[in-house]
Amino acid sequence: MTFVDFLFDYQTLRIVWWGLLGVLLIAFAATDGFDMGVGALLPFAARTDIERRVAINTIGPVWEGNQVWFVLGGGSIFAAWPALYALSFSGFYLAMFLILAAMILRPVGFKYRSKRPDPAWRARWDWALFIGGAVPALIFGVAIGNTLQGVPFHLTAELRPVYEGNLFGLLNPLALYCGLVSLSMIVMHGAAWLAFKADGIVSQRAKAFGGRAAIATAVLFAGGGALVWAGLLGGYRVTSEIVWDGPSNPLLKTVVADPAAWLANFQAWPLLWIVPALGIAAPLAAWLGFRGGREGLTFLASKLGVVCIVATVGLAMFPVLLPSSTNPDHSLTVFDASSSRATLRNMLIATAIFLPLILAYTAWVYRVLWGKVSEKSVEDAGHSAY
Repeated sequence: MTFVDFLFDYQTLRIVWWGLLGVLLIAFAATDGFDMGVGALLPFAARTDIERRVAINTIGPVWEGNQVWFVLGGGSIFAAWPALYALSFSGFYLAMFLILAAMILRPVGFKYRSKRPDPAWRARWDWALFIGGAVPALIFGVAIGNTLQGVPFHLTAELRPVYEGNLFGLLNPLALYCGLVSLSMIVMHGAAWLAFKADGIVSQRAKAFGGRAAIATAVLFAGGGALVWAGLLGGYRVTSEIVWDGPSNPLLKTVVADPAAWLANFQAWPLLWIVPALGIAAPLAAWLGFRGGREGLTFLASKLGVVCIVATVGLAMFPVLLPSSTNPDHSLTVFDASSSRATLRNMLIATAIFLPLILAYTAWVYRVLWGKVSEKSVEDAGHSAY
């Protein structure tokens, strides 16, 4: 078998697209995450109009590009895992509506905040930017918490998904705990970005808030691990034989609820423990960086923490994508919820062409916009700045 034949094998394509989906979601959390974190910190780290303009101008030129990863992640779910897209975007519809409504406030806030010099006008848009940062960070974590516990849905004989939950069911204590992990992680990342890119008092306040958020992230994430260890965050295990190149039909397998299931992959491959360990160690390293004034290393440590925390969830659940709490046999997995082999192959070819172009352009943008944002630079820019 040649490398091309191996790469385009149905089993390989499914695993590759599971990995690519993880990469896209991690890229979204690591890039747009600090944008949301800056928004969540805006009323606290920046207290005067000029200070808030400094904070906004650290992300103003890059936030739209960072959201490309959100679009790519949603698009890849739609094309590569259509059943997952149908269930998550319909079952979590109200939660997704809250996220999108909050995220819509960000571009509106960026564009309209400085249209009038009225302090009350600007203060309202500042709070809109806060909502646009804090609410998605919280709800994304809530969604992950519900996914770990299992989602109430089943499939009909025609594979039509039927969601049986509601918004208030999503807001359960364990899911809200995961939301706090996500929120503290995003605030830490936004503070690390502000400490790295802003100058003066904004950077100093960001370091103070970032240190607290980094400790909270490490403690809450470790606490989440304890919940998984105690079997309180669910767990689902495929008990039938896995046919990796079989048909995309979630009804052709058996799954059982197993409180120890989310630990099985780490126990089978002990090297994987490095990932959650870094999910705790990296925020602690960021805390030391905030205290020591090592801004560049702090941001890298924060980014590593974000990557490892998100990756831990994917590694724990593999090969499960979306477990069903009401009928575990109907859970969606990597090997039975994908698109056709031809679709995955053609998308992989397109990704191999366009993803490097996106990465190259993103790297060029950050290189051009390198350097700190100060009050003087914002005042000198006048209306060309946010």
